[in-house]
Amino acid sequence: MIGDREYLAFEEALLGLADEQASLSSPVLYALSAPSSAEIQLFRRQWPALSLKRRRKIIALLVESAEANFELDFNAIFCVTMEDEDEQVRTLSIEGLWEYDRVTLIVPLVHTLRHDTSTSVRAAAASSLGRFVLMAELEELDERYAAPMRGALLETIHDSDEHEEVRRRAVESIAYLGEDCVHEIIAAAYNAPDESMRISAVFGMGRSADAAWSSIVQDELSNANPAMRYEAARACGELEVKEVVPALIGLSSDPDREVQIAAIAALGQIGGRRARRFLDHCCGSADDVLREAAEDALAELELWEATLDLFVYDPNVTPDEDEDIEPGV
Repeated sequence: MIGDREYLAFEEALLGLADEQASLSSPVLYALSAPSSAEIQLFRRQWPALSLKRRRKIIALLVESAEANFELDFNAIFCVTMEDEDEQVRTLSIEGLWEYDRVTLIVPLVHTLRHDTSTSVRAAAASSLGRFVLMAELEELDERYAAPMRGALLETIHDSDEHEEVRRRAVESIAYLGEDCVHEIIAAAYNAPDESMRISAVFGMGRSADAAWSSIVQDELSNANPAMRYEAARACGELEVKEVVPALIGLSSDPDREVQIAAIAALGQIGGRRARRFLDHCCGSADDVLREAAEDALAELELWEATLDLFVYDPNVTPDEDEDIEPGV
């Protein structure tokens, strides 16, 4: 629990970080959560004095801890360390900011995307801008922040000299925008010779919420590459492609575990009687991973249906016809 912070002061934690021989225990790491302005300034002064090996290990553990415990808040720390001289530390720091949605992060991310010398750091910045693109699309972001962000992503996408990894991450992020040029960008990415770019295009199809991509993502469910099947399953869920429910049920027994989980999650997004019955079946599976995935998908389906019930009631709509289920687990 984050309560361990009570027993170790921020200054004590910094001493623990500086001691190269000391283990990086949970109390030391947790004491860095949600620092005050004065504490972050102290951290900023002392961080560069740590060895490269130590800095890399600390950041990796902080990212891991934040993912495991939502109560931990290392965002202020990551905002400092994303300026580290080491590209691995910078990359991990940006990845650690995945839930940080303050607009003050946009300018440094745009600067990083345009000027950082590391491919992995620029790619991380391009990905990180995605949530802000969504905010812009939802009109939750002032245009003075949205415009330079869009410009940087579009410049990256159209820069033939930029590394493919950075360009494809920019495609994924720009996909949220409901503009004609974005449709063209996704189409061009899908027709690119590089397979990783095509995979990003399918990822972007799901984010776009554009039903025009439904047939493509459906076709890609049978792709030989599990990474493509995974993104296609996710996209089918985001686009709510009802025709693919039988195919997704089949993918629940895919050889690739991540594809299985993505297919089950998509069923929860699409809904319908057959999807619900199958998810109910999976909730009784002896496979712990699939059972938990099905429980999560069923919870999302029920939450969505409950929300709809508050706003929509049409007595003329009839339920889906009963269909036989061939369990995939």
